[in-house]
Amino acid sequence: MDRYAVIGHPIGHSKSPTIHRAFAAATGQTLSYEAIEAPLGAGQFAATVERFRAGGGRGVNVTLPFKLDACAYATDLAESARCAGAANALKFEGTRCLAENFDGSGLVRDLSHNLGQPLAGRTVLLLGAGGASRGAILPLLRAQPAQLWVLNRNAAKAEALVREFVALGADAAVLHGGGFEALAQPQRFAQSFDLVLNATSASLSAEALPLPAHAFKPEGLAYDMVYGKGLTPFLRQAQQAGVRQLADGVGMLVEQAAEAFAWWRGVRPETSALIQRLSVPLN
Repeated sequence: MDRYAVIGHPIGHSKSPTIHRAFAAATGQTLSYEAIEAPLGAGQFAATVERFRAGGGRGVNVTLPFKLDACAYATDLAESARCAGAANALKFEGTRCLAENFDGSGLVRDLSHNLGQPLAGRTVLLLGAGGASRGAILPLLRAQPAQLWVLNRNAAKAEALVREFVALGADAAVLHGGGFEALAQPQRFAQSFDLVLNATSASLSAEALPLPAHAFKPEGLAYDMVYGKGLTPFLRQAQQAGVRQLADGVGMLVEQAAEAFAWWRGVRPETSALIQRLSVPLN
């Protein structure tokens, strides 16, 4: 039986085994999928992967804190992993290890397919300049927004991230960076954003972000990449600003898993029923 797994530390909270086993059942694929907690420390991720490969492993999902280690371990990096500097899925082909990062493509699929919010020609605000934002920028740009702003508490970090992607070929007329304080400058932000995406870790600590109400369009979408936390401070801010469509990251979680499953198995599972099953009320 083909073996797959998710590797992280800690790993007990992971929904990946539930998701991939459901995908296998729905698509008639015969495989096993397990959760593996790799020890922390230099070389421990690589050693864990090597043991899994030696036991017949065909591929793994990778979660925190090993996404950078996965990128370093791989022999072949897809553009998604190379631009993100991190990988969340590996596939083993003989001596080769292929790496992908499906987080951003899962996000875009959730926005456009599940939530009815295509990005083409629209204004998008991406909050945060860490790994989640880095993995999302390229897929968001490929969806052809009119403007994509990356804002962060530390403006220099957001600006450096934007310069990095512009150097890789991103359109400097579309992609911009700065600090949260820029939202208070009407000469720069005369209009609200169609989509506001929270890629910071603030919701994990129930922390509010310094966002003015005018950043949100009532007819737009507020999206928190954190999932399973209900109405986070960010989503509450959007709700109080009049935004009618709120979403958390459960759809992104399932869609990135579906991308990995299709990459491994050659068939893309249907996702809507599983997203509904894993969703928690946003109230």
